[in-house]
Amino acid sequence: MKYMMIVATDPNAEPYSAEEDNIQEWGDFVSKKGAWIDGSRLRPSEDAKTVRLRQGELSVTDGPFLETKEMIAGYDVLECESVEDAVEIASKHPMARFGQIEVRPFWPFE
Repeated sequence: MKYMMIVATDPNAEPYSAEEDNIQEWGDFVSKKGAWIDGSRLRPSEDAKTVRLRQGELSVTDGPFLETKEMIAGYDVLECESVEDAVEIASKHPMARFGQIEVRPFWPFE
């Protein structure tokens, strides 16, 4: 099953340390498992646009959809046997320490 890791900042997490950022190690780990499909960092929320269409009226606003201190920083798409496998992979990502990661299954199309 496919899972999305939604990688976000967390103001209550431990401070970021470049020396402890093991993203390359994590990438090697997830690649060896054959679970990684896609992923990327995202530009800061200041660069976001929120698009809404209501009763035929287009509204485009600057900034993120939600006003919150936690911001989506990136994503990864995984192919895993179970949600437990996806959670294990997410737990080894550096942002599990320096931020937070939401693991969510894709809705299957049939």
